[in-house]
Amino acid sequence: MLMTRHGLVQLSTGDMLRSAVKAGSDIGRKADAIMKAGQLVPDEVVTALIATRLDDEAHAAGFIFDGYPRTQAQAVALDALLAERGLKLNHVIELAVDEEALVDRISGRFTCARCNEGYHDRYKMPKTEGVCDVCGSTEFKRRPDDNAETVRARLAVYRADTAPILPYYEAKGLVSRVDGMAEIGTVTEAIESILASDSVAAGA
Repeated sequence: MLMTRHGLVQLSTGDMLRSAVKAGSDIGRKADAIMKAGQLVPDEVVTALIATRLDDEAHAAGFIFDGYPRTQAQAVALDALLAERGLKLNHVIELAVDEEALVDRISGRFTCARCNEGYHDRYKMPKTEGVCDVCGSTEFKRRPDDNAETVRARLAVYRADTAPILPYYEAKGLVSRVDGMAEIGTVTEAIESILASDSVAAGA
């Protein structure tokens, strides 16, 4: 929704790494085992991927960084990457969630193999069993790391490595918090109100 409304480009390190794994590249082979174990891929690998995409999308109206930065070293690297390109980070938005609910959401999700429409074992099954509501495909897929054990491992890594970067951004006055357990539309509007503060400041 944010991409459509604002012409932003989503830079998802997870998607980039999964594409590299699927392509069988050197980075993909190295990252595959690390990702399956729920661990973080080395900083230099994801930072290089981000740098490449920033250059590929140089004319974009802006970017949403999804899954990056995840360590303070990555946060410092991102500052440098942006400064080199005359850009800056405007906001850091923390989605506050209940961890057990997050495990439930992630471990139950799956997608249509053709159109990527998202479904869930408990919250959103296809209207006709085994048939995609959107395109009619009968083939579905699940990410291999979308299981309770791996999600809990990822949460442990988040608490150890990622949560500590929040003070780094709080010191810069960039952090806002949004209730990540709310409905998608509510979360989107909460983020919109944060983004709108830029326009208000500019107008003032």
